[in-house]
Amino acid sequence: MEKRRHARASIDLPVLFAVKGAPNHGQGMGKDISIGGMSIVTDAAAAFGAEVIVRVRMNTPSGAEQDFDLPGVVRWIRNGAMGVQFGLLGALETHAITELSKRSPD
Repeated sequence: MEKRRHARASIDLPVLFAVKGAPNHGQGMGKDISIGGMSIVTDAAAAFGAEVIVRVRMNTPSGAEQDFDLPGVVRWIRNGAMGVQFGLLGALETHAITELSKRSPD
């Protein structure tokens, strides 16, 4: 039984992520996304509970591509992937993720 509050969209988007306050960043592939969070396949997962900024390129309401920096916290790590729960998102980010979810139901 599905317990998620938000509809998730299957994606295959490259992402960069950085732990807040750390000088370097990691990279991975976003596999699903919702306004609640994202699953990222990566060989360099951040630590459980780490505050991160995830950078992903999505379409804006006008159809142009834009990089979005999404704040979040790592909530799980397993099998070469990590789950990030998003923090407070702006209206533009929320709209871009919602539109992705509408186009790509999971």
